Amino acid sequence: MDFSSALPTFLITLREGTEATLVVGIVLAYLIQAKQSNLQKWVYLGVAAGLFVSSIMGAIAQKLLGGFSGTIYYLTKGIFSLAAIVMLSWMLIWMTQQAKTMRHQVQANLEKAINSTETRKAGWGVFTLIAVAVLREGAETVLFITGTLSPDQTVSGMAQYAPAIGCVAGIFAAIAIGLAIFKFGVKLNIRAFFQVLGVILLLIVSGLVITSLSAFDLANTIDKVFNPITQSYEFLDPPRRVIEWFTLGSQVTDTSSILPADKFPGIIFSTLFGYSDKLYANQVVSYCIFLSTMGTIYFRSLEGKKLFR
Repeated sequence: MDFSSALPTFLITLREGTEATLVVGIVLAYLIQAKQSNLQKWVYLGVAAGLFVSSIMGAIAQKLLGGFSGTIYYLTKGIFSLAAIVMLSWMLIWMTQQAKTMRHQVQANLEKAINSTETRKAGWGVFTLIAVAVLREGAETVLFITGTLSPDQTVSGMAQYAPAIGCVAGIFAAIAIGLAIFKFGVKLNIRAFFQVLGVILLLIVSGLVITSLSAFDLANTIDKVFNPITQSYEFLDPPRRVIEWFTLGSQVTDTSSILPADKFPGIIFSTLFGYSDKLYANQVVSYCIFLSTMGTIYFRSLEGKKLFR
């Protein structure tokens, strides 16, 4: 049984979930320190609200994409992939730059929230802070899952639920990390942890470039037309392009005989890093440009260097 599609969702959810868990842990610890334990229930309500809204967003996105077919399906998938590239890239760089001051920023925002004579008003402030933090991570996860792991009619049985299983496993792993740090005092190098996941995420987002170009190319290709005379569809050979100038270019690699993308272990690389056993010139060029550019920005941010003069 193939559960390879659970790997990318597990890693993304682990990365996003750990960040949200750290925020929740910092807030809970601060409330105890400030002798405001009566506000802890608002923290849990905020977590529940963030998860609930994220789940609704995911269900709507998957239902939306699953309801399309043909050109509209691939066009929607390409748009979601582009949105995931932008959001995840921004999150990767932003989180790297803010990691050193995250605790202080969370505590500063929390002080503003609870600096009120009304307990209920302070509670709503804590609730909003937590709900927004969880929802932000959930929205980024939804974009990634919708852009890369859209409904596949050829998959059946338990394998079709693999992405969801990966998400659930990632959430539980993130919760376990949070409990280990804040409840049991386990020492974990959070900086190194995020750096390793950051490099993996960088490769995953770069793979989305290949995925999105493939989706847009399929959306731009018409392989059959309806013949009103015969009242049936006729296949075009060769297929026709809607926009002539948009093309993936000539094929530059063919590794289908060595490492097919639909068989193990190629399917792992395909679902995780956007691997394709047949790559075209524009895909290779776009992938190299994006990976080198984002890689340079990411590692410069790790070194604490300013990204722009």
